[in-house]
Amino acid sequence: MMEIPCAVVGAGPAGLCAAIEAARRGVEVHVFDENPKPGGQLFKQIHKFFGSKGHWAGIRGINIGEQLLSEARDLGVTVHLETSVWGIFDGFRLGITCNGRAEEVRAKAVAVATGAMENTLIFPGWTLPGVMGAGAAQTMLHIFRLRPGEKALMVGSGNVGLIVAYQLLQAGCGVEAVLEALPEIGGYHVHAGKITRMGVPILTEHTIQEARGTDRVRTALIARIDPVNRRPIEGTIREMAVDLICIAVGLTPMIELLRLMPCDMVYVNSLGGYVPRHDERMMTTVPGLFVAGDASGIEEACTAMDEGRLAGIGLAEYLGYIDFEQARRDCAAIKRSLDGLRLGPFGEERGQAKSYQMVSD
Repeated sequence: MMEIPCAVVGAGPAGLCAAIEAARRGVEVHVFDENPKPGGQLFKQIHKFFGSKGHWAGIRGINIGEQLLSEARDLGVTVHLETSVWGIFDGFRLGITCNGRAEEVRAKAVAVATGAMENTLIFPGWTLPGVMGAGAAQTMLHIFRLRPGEKALMVGSGNVGLIVAYQLLQAGCGVEAVLEALPEIGGYHVHAGKITRMGVPILTEHTIQEARGTDRVRTALIARIDPVNRRPIEGTIREMAVDLICIAVGLTPMIELLRLMPCDMVYVNSLGGYVPRHDERMMTTVPGLFVAGDASGIEEACTAMDEGRLAGIGLAEYLGYIDFEQARRDCAAIKRSLDGLRLGPFGEERGQAKSYQMVSD
């Protein structure tokens, strides 16, 4: 059995930032990730971030990931890849599988940064090959360098749907339309503008009815939605020739590991479902168990990185490498950064729901 001071589960943006901040304060950190490459979602984001300079504006996600990996290596963080963490038990015993063998790791503190899983829609033909999450299509494009189809239909106009639609176009895949059940698109207009300028229609108040095919998707039935009863309008159904249907209808926090521990959970619809209560250092109601990124509620990459930084400082404080006052000072600027991110593009208070999770500092 391996005994370590600190374990971080997940080598995405939140997990890497947590590891970096903890290691920067002298903590020996081990990061565990089931994937063959670290970096998580960042290595699928080939577009440039926008916003403020402090939030990586003008830098591509893949370059941010490379920078974080370089920082982690320089600080001596150990990253265990192709290693699944399938359980966390009393005393912070982690059940892991690596190289086909089940082993146990004991840690003094743990940060869970497992991210999120894609939501799906159920409709006739939804199990046909060629129907997949938008994130799965993005993984095929940017990780495995495979084009998932020739003619695509995107269901959902949030940022994920709009960005992946544009990336499919960049890869030479035709995008026949983007469907949105609501009267307005859900993502930023800057992303919508990119695809509409390339001739892709965004059909609001539309939904998918059925996917048709035998060996794989060949066509899709779509329909307009009645704005009053939110049901398909009879006579508006039409068939569209596509071999790829991407579903981009939101994410759900991956909290399975956290549910194995007796930490309090709360349902917050705007954050994707059940999420763990945590304090301002991202520590859950179980002392020594931290959370960061989409596992603590669905937001965005910059938010996940700031939360990871808070969790890393919290880990160092909990393990005794810094005191309370030092942790408070170190967290101050990060909290201001998070407040700015949660104001959203037009100043609305997107982060207000996060306060429902907080326990006293």
